[in-house]
Amino acid sequence: MTSLSPIPTYEDLKIKIHESSLVSPSQKTPRKSIYLSNIDQILNYNIPTAHFFKRNPDFPYENVAKKLKIALQKVLVPYDFMAGRLELNIQTGRLEVDCNVAGVGFVVASSEFSLEEMGDFLVHPNLGYRQLAVEKLENLGHDVDQPLCAFQITSFKCGGFAIGMSTNHILLDGMGAKAFMENLASQAFDDGPLVVVPCNDRHLLAARFPPQVVFPHHEYLALNLLTGEGSGPPVYDCEREILNFRIFKLSPTNISNMKVKAKNTTNEKAKISTFKVAAALMWQCHAFSGDIGHGKEEKSTILTSINLRSRVIPNLAPSYSGNGVLPIGISTTFEDLEKGSFSRLVELISNRLDDMTEEYAKSAFDWLEVHRGLPHGDYLIASWIGLGFDEVEYPWGNPIYCCPVVNHRKDICWVFRDATDDGVAVMVALPAEEMVRFEALFYEFFR
Repeated sequence: MTSLSPIPTYEDLKIKIHESSLVSPSQKTPRKSIYLSNIDQILNYNIPTAHFFKRNPDFPYENVAKKLKIALQKVLVPYDFMAGRLELNIQTGRLEVDCNVAGVGFVVASSEFSLEEMGDFLVHPNLGYRQLAVEKLENLGHDVDQPLCAFQITSFKCGGFAIGMSTNHILLDGMGAKAFMENLASQAFDDGPLVVVPCNDRHLLAARFPPQVVFPHHEYLALNLLTGEGSGPPVYDCEREILNFRIFKLSPTNISNMKVKAKNTTNEKAKISTFKVAAALMWQCHAFSGDIGHGKEEKSTILTSINLRSRVIPNLAPSYSGNGVLPIGISTTFEDLEKGSFSRLVELISNRLDDMTEEYAKSAFDWLEVHRGLPHGDYLIASWIGLGFDEVEYPWGNPIYCCPVVNHRKDICWVFRDATDDGVAVMVALPAEEMVRFEALFYEFFR
């Protein structure tokens, strides 16, 4: 049986901030500017996450806060760009990271709630979690640049706590963030070595010179901005609206039945993943939750991101700390979405993901170099499945739950593991009327 999470009610976690400061590397690091690839350039927005821990008698909250701060200072030596600030190179019109050790935000806070009081809300990202991962340090003056990354440790009445991380997407993608958290955790151990050595060379995904665009790239919108002096990067943002937030849950039984429904008898060996069937369902629900009345040949496009680390030659290191992902678009007509088979839709997604070869990826980076455009689609379906933030081992134990935090983007939904039953959950943000239609379509699929 599918289930829909209750409407989150804990919008105010009664947070009190005790410390708000900037943390810099523990050793002197060289002043330099870091090149940002074409995909880094367009991801200039924050991704907040929350990582929850149960009480550990051997590590009281105050001790954890001290260890975390020291660990952060140490890990910022190999990750010095995290403590830097964005700057615009006026000669090239491109963003760069100025490694000026201006600092990472560090906030110590407490909540009047216990994890037990939050109950099932602990395993469903809700509005209150926004208080667990601050994006700005309010105590900084208006003339001080805000950090690109901020950590917040929040204690609960029960002795449990949460570590919130708000990071500008330019700095890290999901796998890069996982590697960073592993290294941060390693530095919380006494004299612990880094788990992995970060790969910070973003020239590895630079466009070719001259650019060689050999594929059509319909998943991007050409802005054709000026280049060179006086120009700037494209801005990937959206209108801020009043949104409703829901978590749509898919149990292991749901997923198994969806995979059976998706099996294509003409290609029995095709791999049908959990993400592919979840993405297909979210696509159908979203396509018909908005404006009513689409022409038969009018097209709907979803975007998803492909990890390039094993798709380029030589392979990128798993610890590549830039954005080693690339958006790819999948399109079909609204008529096909409404009347076509579910297996056909999953097959479309599967075939399109297979298109992401090394040559396609290089062509995409070159297209972005020429047209200075942005990802363009109706809906971005992003996967947290397999990132494994809950596998990170800290001195005080592994997280009991990790999740993205809701934000203002209605054009993105997040697919992640559901801690309650090994299924998956999908976080959706939409205006109220669209959410009603989305929910109805979601339930209709399983009737």
